[in-house]
Amino acid sequence: MFSKLFQYLAAMFILSGFSMAAHSADHPPIVFVHGDSDTAGLWMVQMWRFESNGYPRDRLFPVDIPHPSARGDDAQPEVNRSSTEDAARAVSAKVDEALAKTRADKVVLIANSRGCQTSRNYVKNFGGKDKVAAMILTGCVHNGVFIAPDFALGSEYNGAGRFLKALNEAPVIPEGIPVTIIRSDRFDLYSQPDGKFIGNPGKPTGANFSSPDLKGADNRILAGADHRETGYSPDAFKIMFAAITGAAPQTTAIAPEARPSLSGIISGFDNDAPSNMPLAGASLTILATDKTTGADTGQPVYESKVGEDGRWGPFLAKPDQTYLFVIRAPGLPVYRIYRSPFPRSSDVVNIRLYPAEAGDGPAVGVMRPRGYFGPDDIATANGATFAEIDRTEPVPHVWKARIAGSPEAAVIARFNDETLAGRISGPDEISWIEFTY
Repeated sequence: MFSKLFQYLAAMFILSGFSMAAHSADHPPIVFVHGDSDTAGLWMVQMWRFESNGYPRDRLFPVDIPHPSARGDDAQPEVNRSSTEDAARAVSAKVDEALAKTRADKVVLIANSRGCQTSRNYVKNFGGKDKVAAMILTGCVHNGVFIAPDFALGSEYNGAGRFLKALNEAPVIPEGIPVTIIRSDRFDLYSQPDGKFIGNPGKPTGANFSSPDLKGADNRILAGADHRETGYSPDAFKIMFAAITGAAPQTTAIAPEARPSLSGIISGFDNDAPSNMPLAGASLTILATDKTTGADTGQPVYESKVGEDGRWGPFLAKPDQTYLFVIRAPGLPVYRIYRSPFPRSSDVVNIRLYPAEAGDGPAVGVMRPRGYFGPDDIATANGATFAEIDRTEPVPHVWKARIAGSPEAAVIARFNDETLAGRISGPDEISWIEFTY
């Protein structure tokens, strides 16, 4: 059965005189909007899944919002923080780019977390209503992470605050724009009745498991999904693909390319938050690594010094090869980032120089940017479960772990079906093992 979105797109293009076989009808451009503190690079895997099901790469447009963390008070400027208007205008610019490049009339917005209210704000207040065919919104906080009528009214996460109250005034769902919501049943840490995940354990937030729902939307539930898995998981992809095309995807697996072409931006931190801004003057060396030990070959397969735009690449990778990314930048330690194979090309292999996790002595950090480690996951280093995971807490909320040891000692990290080897950092170095899934 065709989805409402597909029927809408079909009617729109038939009335416009286009065949349903046309590129624009079958594959409307998609603009992907990330969440708070996140990057366009998080959408890389979902983009691979779209491509593996025949969606043209040149119809996929992830936005990188400058200064992606929200302000404490939306009306008060902060270093390396964006306002709701800043974020909406970044989406507006990417939508205009997508329309200009594809010559389409409208785009589909797919968003996660803060990206949900950013997308809705763009549609409602910044000219998006006539440029957006549909929205697919995941892991949202439409009604607030907390509801507090007496304080923090400037926070865009306060359901009783100025921003969300105005955003939720009728019409909540813009006429003519189908909206699909994807949420967890009860494992989204930002849709919890207790405030333990926002620093107020034992105090009610006013939110609940169904807070991401919107009346009039097609509200879907992914049982067991965490906050990010609502947007970046294979099951989330199935809902997205069907909502856009009217048919289930043939696969959620990623079809490898012979020589993936990789590129991206190197960015840093400022005021305790990621910036998404280019780190000019940084240099990048890529080395192949042994999959079982993390040891590198010692012979660079790529070297580059980035310019003012912070971009590196292109680098032609082997789709089954693990790699070590070594980054040197003025005034910073040497970064060593171990990555799983890249089966397909991407121009958003964005490298973020996260500070080291707190702790004494040499260590390597392990991160999962597209989800959280939960008590039901296999999440281990050299066979031992990550210490940060609380087995008594059912809500996944840990996405970074710290593994201490001797410098250059091998660490074999595992997350369910993904295994990646790295090495403990040496003096004046910061090392990370970064999972893909």
